[in-house]
Amino acid sequence: MRVMAFDIGLKRIGVAVTDPLQIIATSVGTYSPNDIANYLNEYIKTEPLELFVLGKPLQMDGSNSESYHLVEQFSAWLQTTFPDIPQKWIDERLTSKMASQALFDSGLKKKQRQDKKLLDAVSATLILQTYLQSK
Repeated sequence: MRVMAFDIGLKRIGVAVTDPLQIIATSVGTYSPNDIANYLNEYIKTEPLELFVLGKPLQMDGSNSESYHLVEQFSAWLQTTFPDIPQKWIDERLTSKMASQALFDSGLKKKQRQDKKLLDAVSATLILQTYLQSK
């Protein structure tokens, strides 16, 4: 079964998923908060999920960041909508910086690296990789 991870923001939600053996994390893109329900419902019809992994937004001192409430709301919605799929929260501090660096290292042009959708998708992949490494 696969594991799916989310990088939750006000405008976009980055999504990544593992392969069935849970070895590789792959981005599946970004979705608006209004479109994520349709995407998940369609995805789960064809691919069973074992776990949802959510990026836990924290400040460097370990306190909750401003976007923490968004993740709490999304988590509550997931729990209500998909009660049979458990959740795990993973510290996402520095994920955006690591995603930016990964995009820079990949050789993308500056304009491509500034694409927030791409950044959120890579961030979700990094959150999922962090989970996989912690297992």
